[in-house]
Amino acid sequence: MDSDLLRAIQHHTARAAIGSSSMRGAGSAGVVRSARQFLAEMPLGQFGTSSKSRFRSRLDRATNDLKRALPKGAQRWGLARKGLNIFLRDCLYTKYLRDEYGLGRAENFFEVPLDSITGSHLVRISGGTISNWATVRGLTAKTSAEYQAVAAKLAAEKRIARVHLDALWWGEREEVGT
Repeated sequence: MDSDLLRAIQHHTARAAIGSSSMRGAGSAGVVRSARQFLAEMPLGQFGTSSKSRFRSRLDRATNDLKRALPKGAQRWGLARKGLNIFLRDCLYTKYLRDEYGLGRAENFFEVPLDSITGSHLVRISGGTISNWATVRGLTAKTSAEYQAVAAKLAAEKRIARVHLDALWWGEREEVGT
């Protein structure tokens, strides 16, 4: 596929994935613009791997890089990870990006984006064995890993990748302005 078209599709995906609703409560002006710019330029091929450890290492590095790209008042690990996971999920769901960068090889490694809805589902499913967090901004890597482990277990029971759990729960979100 033409590289200019691929770049345009990646930019479009970044704009669609990252908005005021996905970055709600970021606490700093310019968060959406900074995140979109970073994700639009991020090399996607790094995530097209069949190695779980390589994928995880690259996801952690990209999270930290995105965190540093955000405005000073919004440089939070949880916010960066949420934005990255939403963007990567949308790239996985976009045929052209998925095929060009081999993202399907890593589908089972993608994380479910964490927010209040996915978080409350996972707390309930865990039987309260994982703790609630106050805001996505305050989410830590350790807490995220606990939630992702519960998500992975549930996804395995459903025979899907955990990234798709958000799609199953999407209907429970309230539509703003309707």
